[in-house]
Amino acid sequence: MKHLTNLTIAAGVFIFTKIYADAISFNSIEFSGVNLVSHLLVITFVIQWIAYIPAFIFKTEKFYDLTGSLTYIATILFALYATGSFQNVQPGNLIIGIAIIIWALRLGSFLFMRIHKDKKDGRFDSIKTSFSQFLMTWTLQGMWVFICSSAALIAIANPTGAVINIVFIIGLIMFVVGFVIEVIADNQKTAFRSVPENKDLFINEGLWARSRHPNYFGEITLWTGITVMAISTFEGMNYLAIFSPIFSYLLLNYVSGVRMLEYRGHKKWGHLEEYNAYKKSTPKFIPRVF
Repeated sequence: MKHLTNLTIAAGVFIFTKIYADAISFNSIEFSGVNLVSHLLVITFVIQWIAYIPAFIFKTEKFYDLTGSLTYIATILFALYATGSFQNVQPGNLIIGIAIIIWALRLGSFLFMRIHKDKKDGRFDSIKTSFSQFLMTWTLQGMWVFICSSAALIAIANPTGAVINIVFIIGLIMFVVGFVIEVIADNQKTAFRSVPENKDLFINEGLWARSRHPNYFGEITLWTGITVMAISTFEGMNYLAIFSPIFSYLLLNYVSGVRMLEYRGHKKWGHLEEYNAYKKSTPKFIPRVF
């Protein structure tokens, strides 16, 4: 029964993403006679399902996050190639594409090195032994990749490409700010954990003194920036792609990120007065300025 439920969820995830892709693909160019956004959707999920096979055979999650990042890169490169953005030098498309590729390379390598060092990701202990639950997890990653990058993809797939104007520049600044915050927060936490004396302590210094999850704040900020960069090309149903940063926020805040870490933190340090004081004085998400 559990297998049937998991497979049903996986199928539902793909169908939902397909409906979303069809809705936002208004005014997309065609590639080989097929809507380009549809090509990108298929590429996104096929990569996950192919990677799932060896991952399940060897019961490993070590290249799960890396595959997600490589999928971002693959879909962006294909979109840029299909639209001739390299040959015709479409600066708006190239800037958006390069921004996402830089982010994906940085985050993918960071997460891969972290799991290589830790040897495992505890989130997958019970998941990777179930073929249906593991498949559902890989399918969910496909939805994450496609929806988060959807604003960028439909801008690149637009016949005129991404438009560089003042709105685009504002979005680029937002992306840079979010990217820098995420990188600094990740590096600060890595440095903190590298000190043996901090093994069982929670981090409350640097950006982590201003937000309990500054890396996720940076993540949402940069995806909001990508959407702002793309929005000038939107027409009609394209505006549904504004869901991109909203989806990222919902996913990180209520599903895979903040919720899980807050639970683990409470379980590990909830008995400590200093931890409860930290939670009370430090915003969960948006950093305090003063």
